[in-house]
Amino acid sequence: MYLNRVQLIGFTGGEPEVKQTAGGKPYTRFSLATKSSWIKDGQRQERTEWHSVTVWGKLGEYAEAFKKGAQLLVEGELRSREYDGEKGHVKAYEIVADKIINLRTDQRVSPAEEPADVAA
Repeated sequence: MYLNRVQLIGFTGGEPEVKQTAGGKPYTRFSLATKSSWIKDGQRQERTEWHSVTVWGKLGEYAEAFKKGAQLLVEGELRSREYDGEKGHVKAYEIVADKIINLRTDQRVSPAEEPADVAA
């Protein structure tokens, strides 16, 4: 048995970008920041981790509407991809989301704008 499932709650780092594959299939990409904190030597320490999120289909259309700072719950699979970049061979990780919930009520898309298969 195998399981590849990621669940994150964080804030978007910028406006989502709509892109297309070489074959013309659209997808949406955005960054999501999560924070963790701990106490070391009596001092509070924090770390921000940035995650790349890719969304396809109707859920990708829904994700296009998010603004910088939107608080989201994102679920999906962790995937890796490799490519040659400016600094040589790169292995990048991304979340391919299949569920997104907008947690901030002041930034929610209205039910009329929301695709039927999206939880919000």
